[in-house]
Amino acid sequence: MAPFQYIERPTHFSTKGGKTLPIFAVTPAHVETGTLEPLALDWAKKAGFKAEAGALLLIPTEEGHLGGALFGLGANPSESPFLTGKLARTLPAGEWHIETAPLTANRLLLGYGLGAYSFDRYRSERPTEPKLLIPQDADAADIKRQLAGVYLARDLINTPANDMSPADIEAAVRRLAEHYKAEVTVTTGDELLEKNFPLIHAVGRASTVAPRLIEMRWGKKGHRKLTLVGKGVSFDTGGLDIKPSSSMLLMKKDMGGAANVLGLALMIMDAKLKIDLTVIIPSVENSIAGNAFRPGDVYKSRKGLTVQIDNTDAEGRLILADALAYADAENPDLLIDMATLTGAARVALGPDLPPFFTDDEDLADDLADASLEVDDPLWRLPLHKGYERMLKAQIADLTNAPAGGMAGAITAALFLKRFVSKERTWLHLDIFGWSQSERPHSPVGGEAQGIRALYRYLQTGWK
Repeated sequence: MAPFQYIERPTHFSTKGGKTLPIFAVTPAHVETGTLEPLALDWAKKAGFKAEAGALLLIPTEEGHLGGALFGLGANPSESPFLTGKLARTLPAGEWHIETAPLTANRLLLGYGLGAYSFDRYRSERPTEPKLLIPQDADAADIKRQLAGVYLARDLINTPANDMSPADIEAAVRRLAEHYKAEVTVTTGDELLEKNFPLIHAVGRASTVAPRLIEMRWGKKGHRKLTLVGKGVSFDTGGLDIKPSSSMLLMKKDMGGAANVLGLALMIMDAKLKIDLTVIIPSVENSIAGNAFRPGDVYKSRKGLTVQIDNTDAEGRLILADALAYADAENPDLLIDMATLTGAARVALGPDLPPFFTDDEDLADDLADASLEVDDPLWRLPLHKGYERMLKAQIADLTNAPAGGMAGAITAALFLKRFVSKERTWLHLDIFGWSQSERPHSPVGGEAQGIRALYRYLQTGWK
């Protein structure tokens, strides 16, 4: 396959004027009260169109040509803020514009763009897609920026592990850095031991593709320093504590944390936010071979804490531990890590509501507000100190897999917290990175979670 190329801009929009077909996005009240263009209203009544959420009705002209479309928003459009994503998958090919809609232009276009995404890298045929005209009152640049970040995260996650190894993740970072004139440095293979990243090396050494720590820097010194750390496990077999085949099917997505921080970094750089940005991705493949790390092994981390390996399938927190200790040493104003870390988070909150952890009350409040504002759901879970006792190991400072399986998302966050101490504020997001069912704004597959909320927070709430 050709090397991975990230999508610089979505192609589902049109900026040219000229002849475009109208879309009437309406609620049942518009049909019932007759507040519609006469031709559209007449056709709606003849066809029995009730404007249910997501319903589409094509409107013919008197000559039998396609004259436009009616799109139902349902009785409460605010309950499905990105319903217009369904238009991108149901409209016929052509140039379209929104004639009427009780929605802001930005929200309407963002929904359309999110729903228009498709992963076509491995398909021999690609369907012709409809294009939507961007109205003049929309912030086209910011909408496309957010969509490009989401598309990047989705594309990286959707790419199978044979084309998304640690080396391919590095290549994607370099491609992004090249576009935004950022600097990249990489520590690879046994060099990780020389530079004191022992946990990253231990987890990734059994793979035929060398483990690595990828670092990208952008921005000016003197601006607020933000460091993003993303878990980059390109594939997770579980190691010697091997996963069953059913659990391994989605493990190409175990680099979802890395994919999401890169999507967020794209938004930050494209918007030219006044931020001194560092992105750190520890990238490995958790494989099985004669030199694989074993249950019962003990390793000394970069920070100096020793870790007892009680389960080789709890590898993500190990590579993040070294990466966080490295990031923490520079004392950033804000340190954020994102990881597809625990099944416990999914049990607690399901696949669509990622938990976040922080001790900063102002950050927690502001991020929750941003999440609601942009409809990118997040929910805070506590860093409950009473559970720190679960991290005690028999012969080392910490265990990587507390016994009993209780409060797994919290104990994983507490484990990571032991490797940060100098930073002013730390935020951990335990994301799923996958959409299990098709929704108007997303197909089944890799998903960006939390990055639109974080982008909004960095734009407006970061003090």
